[in-house]
Amino acid sequence: MASLLAYQLRAASRKSFNHGALSLRARQLSTDLTNKATEDNEPKFLRAVEMFFDRAAKHSNASEETLKHIKSTDSVLSVTFPVEKDGKTVMIRGYRSQHSRHRLPCKGGIRFSSAVDLQEVEALSALMTYKCAVVDVPFGGGKGGIMIDPKEWTEAELERITRRFTLELCQKNFIGPGVDVPAPDVGTGPREMGWIADTYRNFNPQDVNGAACVTGKALSLGGVRGRTEATGLGVYYGVREFLSFPEVQAKMKHSGKIDGTSVVIQGFGNVGYWAAKFFEANGAKITGIIEHDVAAYNKNGINVEQLALWRKENGGSFRGFPDAQIIENPMSVLEAECDVLIPAALERQIGMRNAHKIRAKLIGEAANGPVTPAADEVLRSNGAVIIPDLLLNAGGVCVSYFEWAKNLSHLRFGRMNKRWDERSKEQLLSLVEGNAGHPLTEVERRQLIHGAEEHELVYSGLEDTMIVACNETRQTANAKNIDYRTAALANSINKIAASLAGSGSIFTHA
Repeated sequence: MASLLAYQLRAASRKSFNHGALSLRARQLSTDLTNKATEDNEPKFLRAVEMFFDRAAKHSNASEETLKHIKSTDSVLSVTFPVEKDGKTVMIRGYRSQHSRHRLPCKGGIRFSSAVDLQEVEALSALMTYKCAVVDVPFGGGKGGIMIDPKEWTEAELERITRRFTLELCQKNFIGPGVDVPAPDVGTGPREMGWIADTYRNFNPQDVNGAACVTGKALSLGGVRGRTEATGLGVYYGVREFLSFPEVQAKMKHSGKIDGTSVVIQGFGNVGYWAAKFFEANGAKITGIIEHDVAAYNKNGINVEQLALWRKENGGSFRGFPDAQIIENPMSVLEAECDVLIPAALERQIGMRNAHKIRAKLIGEAANGPVTPAADEVLRSNGAVIIPDLLLNAGGVCVSYFEWAKNLSHLRFGRMNKRWDERSKEQLLSLVEGNAGHPLTEVERRQLIHGAEEHELVYSGLEDTMIVACNETRQTANAKNIDYRTAALANSINKIAASLAGSGSIFTHA
């Protein structure tokens, strides 16, 4: 049902949803609101990732030497270059981190934000390594960023910055279909990915696989259908799967059904918007949606598309929306009573200042690092179920993997087999009709013999990936009596360690 509804909703919602603008606004959540959530002595993002790693490492099968190897960042590129703006020369700083090259290429987004720094990029690239491993995507982890506020630059200036940064990546061998493959992130989208792909192609004109140097591209440039909504859809699949586990139902005192489940979502960018759409389409009540300035709340449920349209038409704010209560203190809605809380903004949104106030029964980390290590312990001690970021928001990299594979094969998914599948089904259906003596209507026949389109194959692959990864995490958690974050990370560590051992770890032994 989710796959069909998403396909139907996509065309209607594209006109009302500006992904780039919303992701930029979401970025503001990591500053003022983070300060309200975390204590001064709580670890920064990179240290928090390392603390979670150390906790999981104790439950892995890896040796101390292997753990040191996995934990360390392989390579970091830091560049500065000049760009002219308003007759003045401005120095731009950019970063690219390749956390692990146990599998190639490295994979991870590029964000444009004035808050970008080296530690953030390293932390995010580490998370990408563990994320790819937990969902069996054969990539190492990477991440990049340019320290600019995109709102302060024109489109032409942004293009120059993007192309110059890509040139730096080309010169330092930090980009390529088999080396390092960027993707969109905060402040970037298909437009920027198109500029990157074109720049790479101009410097590597003989690379027949050049389109695979970046994912998240527009369809006309080799993108894949389903990529835009992939992370939000993965969040829906993951929460749905965990709600089906009897032990989770018992802990939450929940029926296990999405229908009627109350959901609060923090962040209404690409991930939060699509997660809200999929939950709503399958019967959940979206009772709260939190943005950087205000939040919308309605215990009976918010119409997601109406709210998105209102914001577009009213200066980018929820204020004045007639069908919900507008809350001036948005962080207070994070603490509202609900079945499922989806932090879909940015890191460190739940810390020691507000963890004890969270009343959600299940926290699904759609953002990267939204819960600090100390807050994680508080939430779990209070009985909350936490689905960790490296598992729950892996939908984006899964579908990026599909796009990369599509670009390397130079073939649209479904092109070779769609009509053959339809003819085979039609022959079987005709045989069944003849034996049963009951012909179907033309509408019924079309529904039954329909061959899969590209987006349906992508949805199917993503759903299978999430189901398998969620169940692997559950099995490890139950077997070792540990929480789901620790279980997911332990599984990741074991998979990476097995890859390193299988390769022989050349040059690491005397």
